Amino acid sequence: MTVQLIDPPGLPVPGVYRQMAVATGSRTVYLAGQVARTAEGEPVGAGDLAAQTEQAFLNVATALDAAGGTVDDVAKLVLYVVDWSPDKLAALGEGVARASARLGRDLTRPVTLIPVAALAEPDLLIEVDATAVLD
Repeated sequence: MTVQLIDPPGLPVPGVYRQMAVATGSRTVYLAGQVARTAEGEPVGAGDLAAQTEQAFLNVATALDAAGGTVDDVAKLVLYVVDWSPDKLAALGEGVARASARLGRDLTRPVTLIPVAALAEPDLLIEVDATAVLD
């Protein structure tokens, strides 16, 4: 495995993400932000943060597959969430859990969540930016 996920002693164990990833490998993959669109560009989950999160993470997996990787190779995630508030954490977690179940992989990674006023299109609620390291 090229990415070792660690919650080091002396830092809190957040549960919903990891504190750090130590990556080794010869190729780094920087994905464009992925949103809730099908391969045909059709929107998924209008007004539903959980559904949009699930689709965005599935799109991350599709992109990594094209590079010869999987979500196991993800070292860092940045989530841009429209109008973030703590009450949206459950929906965000639900979307990640559903994508994890569909992919058969744990998507818990180091993550930075950045609240934003809007994304590129008005119906988008989340954009997922990923960096992966492949052998």
